[in-house]
Amino acid sequence: MASIESTKFDKKASERVSKLEYGNKWPVVYVINNEEEAYIGETVDAARRTEQHLKIEERAILNNISIISDDTFNKSVIQDLEAFLIKYMSADGKYKLQNGNNGISIHNYYNRDYYEKGFSEIWEQLKNSDLVVNDLDIIENSDLFKYSPYKELTTDQYKVVEKVLTQLVEDNQNHIGTTFLINGCAGTGKTVLAVYLMKFLAEAGNHVLKYEEVDDPGIKFINEICDELGGLKIKLVIPQQSLRKTLKSVFNNIRGLSADMIIGPSEVPNDNYDLLIVDEAHRLRQRRALSQYPAFDKNNKKLGLGNSGTELDWILTCSKAQLFFYDEFQSVKPSDVNSKDFDNLFNRDNYQKFELISQLRCKGGNDYIKHIKRVFSDKPPKGKLNFGNYEVRIFNDIKEMVELIKLKDEEHGLSRVVAGYSWKWVTNPKYKKKYPDKMQEYDIEINGNKFIWNTTDVDWVNSENAINEVGCIHTVQGYDLNYAGIIIGKEIDYNPITNKIEVDKKKYFDQTGKTSTDGYELRNYILDIYITLLSRGIKGTYIYVCNENMENYLNKYF
Repeated sequence: MASIESTKFDKKASERVSKLEYGNKWPVVYVINNEEEAYIGETVDAARRTEQHLKIEERAILNNISIISDDTFNKSVIQDLEAFLIKYMSADGKYKLQNGNNGISIHNYYNRDYYEKGFSEIWEQLKNSDLVVNDLDIIENSDLFKYSPYKELTTDQYKVVEKVLTQLVEDNQNHIGTTFLINGCAGTGKTVLAVYLMKFLAEAGNHVLKYEEVDDPGIKFINEICDELGGLKIKLVIPQQSLRKTLKSVFNNIRGLSADMIIGPSEVPNDNYDLLIVDEAHRLRQRRALSQYPAFDKNNKKLGLGNSGTELDWILTCSKAQLFFYDEFQSVKPSDVNSKDFDNLFNRDNYQKFELISQLRCKGGNDYIKHIKRVFSDKPPKGKLNFGNYEVRIFNDIKEMVELIKLKDEEHGLSRVVAGYSWKWVTNPKYKKKYPDKMQEYDIEINGNKFIWNTTDVDWVNSENAINEVGCIHTVQGYDLNYAGIIIGKEIDYNPITNKIEVDKKKYFDQTGKTSTDGYELRNYILDIYITLLSRGIKGTYIYVCNENMENYLNKYF
């Protein structure tokens, strides 16, 4: 069993550490901290490494060092444990970490499963030592954990980072800019990678990574080019108001980041930038089916673009380099920029495109994501697939599904019911003063069961009453749920004669979502909405279908 030994972090700390059982020439993990900040590291010689840290200006404010040791530790184990502690302690909230996020790529080693089972025991020891506060399952459901810049990188994420940073250095030297398009379906880690790059570039050149003790040659390379990217004027652009608010809160709790580093597309024309990183780029808007046009027209006029200008054009005009995270299957409204406009980025002088493949959200893996895309297409799969421990289930009783989602929320947290736009939002608080006589107590009624739409459109997933409400696509796009209960509404059905999925525009009630759309275009948006909703669940997806033919169709595949 691992042990944790603590001592003051002062001029004599190295001498005291050297007297510990594993203080010299043995692989250990350590935490240096004060009341507000902490640094986590691994080393094969704690006494020597302590001496080095005492010479680092940033560490001068820290006053305690804890050594985590075990007679079975080896280099691979301590690298894994260090990554584990950085990932969870950064989201625990007790400390802001001084660590840079140069990253550790995921790798396997002998008996990894055995050692990782012991990490939770080490966490409990850290709780008993007052070095951490929250249980691991609480942390895993937090936004600070889900959007942490301290996540281990997958192989494809790591390759993207290396190539993007290398190109940025080259461009910086040649005074040019490149347009990067990072394509990835739901759950491939686009938002996490966007946050990772923001953290790295925000601290580039300020020597945060200079003293990191790393052996990975790729990470050493990233550290070496870090100084050349210092001082870049960068922002993270988030189109959706809800996700933008969530990420601003996350940034305020991470050392080196702040809420003002995140902006909406409408703020882009206010300045010029070296680099704009755009998450959820498929939700950038064009001048079509908007709720308000004057502000949009004002920005187009300001940039000399005319009425044809889009938010994509604003970003290209106001920045030297751009990095777009994109998934064409998550374009869900006619106001979204056309996919062909992203295809046309290929014609720019300097353009690079990358693919994110690894499925990081859904435990059903890429097989599940590909399966739902085929089910909601004109070329459905041959039959059902086995998704292992991932739970997919169709209910014929809406009440049973909702009650199970509530049970899952009690057990695992972050379990919500969401639906397509097959019902009017008659309980909308905005209408309460305007139409007091027309207000109802519910929006959705299915077989005598009554529900209300989301009462907030900002950070609904984490709102107090969310478990008793039904969310829409705009409340969950970009968010993870442990279990998702999906109500497939009356606006979508299966025609057994034509063997096609069809939509009924009269039963679709997102007014801006169906404005200026023909039947073919609306059908594609609605299919993409359900693909997006069905990809929210990490551990499982429950489905209730309003139309019988559609239910029969889906029963062939789930």
